[in-house]
Amino acid sequence: MPTHQGTILLFSKLLDSCYSTRNLHMLKQLHARLIITAISHHDFIRAKLVSTYSICAQLHEASIIFSLTNRRSTFLYNSFIRAFASVNQFFDSINVFREMIRAGKPLDRHTLPPVLKSCASVPALRLGRNVHVLVFSNGFDSDVANLNSLVTMYAKCGDLRSARKVFDEMLERNVVTWTAMMSGYGTYGRCEEVFELFERMVGHGLEPDGLTFTAVLTACSHGGLVDKGMEYFEMMRDRFKLRPSLEHCSCMVDMLGRAGRVEEAETMVEMMDAIPDEALWGALLAACKTHGKVEVAERLAEKIYARRLIST
Repeated sequence: MPTHQGTILLFSKLLDSCYSTRNLHMLKQLHARLIITAISHHDFIRAKLVSTYSICAQLHEASIIFSLTNRRSTFLYNSFIRAFASVNQFFDSINVFREMIRAGKPLDRHTLPPVLKSCASVPALRLGRNVHVLVFSNGFDSDVANLNSLVTMYAKCGDLRSARKVFDEMLERNVVTWTAMMSGYGTYGRCEEVFELFERMVGHGLEPDGLTFTAVLTACSHGGLVDKGMEYFEMMRDRFKLRPSLEHCSCMVDMLGRAGRVEEAETMVEMMDAIPDEALWGALLAACKTHGKVEVAERLAEKIYARRLIST
């Protein structure tokens, strides 16, 4: 017969397995077993349940167990903050973080990136600046993930000067760092800075990923730089061997449509591997309306209708 401590350890390992695989069905079975064996009230097990339900995006269940847990660890708070941020419940994520601060719990390097993500998404620049102070006062100023989150937060909140200051002072940068800064510049139409950063990144021996090219293509679209966008799109496929996603193709269709090159956009939709969504079709039809491309609009309407018939 396993001891009480041995039973807790066994269930802890099983919950870890559910956490790593996000196996909700197995988690619910384990939870039922924990209730039957009267172990579910144990604070350590409750913490494991909260973090595992959170990673499975079952935040209602996680919230109930969290409210019943007496000893709330940093890991537990981190799991809950990250879970809310991952399902775009940013105000809830921030509120859990505030509760963590009020409870006097120590922060670790995993605490602040999801908080900064929430600040960026609300947006909440003032709170983000306060979190910036916490990054440095807690000694996370050399942690790339925390600094990347700061660059992203400032960029998304429109404070490009602060974003660039953090970026320039970083001793180590990865693809996420460069992409975050490019995305910030691209959103506000500062295309030359985007292109300059792209060349510098590649010059440092880092290979751009799909998100990097989304940032660059978005900048080209916002700046009306169609030929430049086509150049980067071809570079993505031919030089870096990246398969264009729906998001990349949507950027190109939007770019071509804005420039009145609707026939080229239509051809791109026909040739793309990804399945067009309603937003892409809508953007293309809107471009047809703007530029008076009646024949193209009629063809597109027929294609959309035919695809809907096939999918039903």
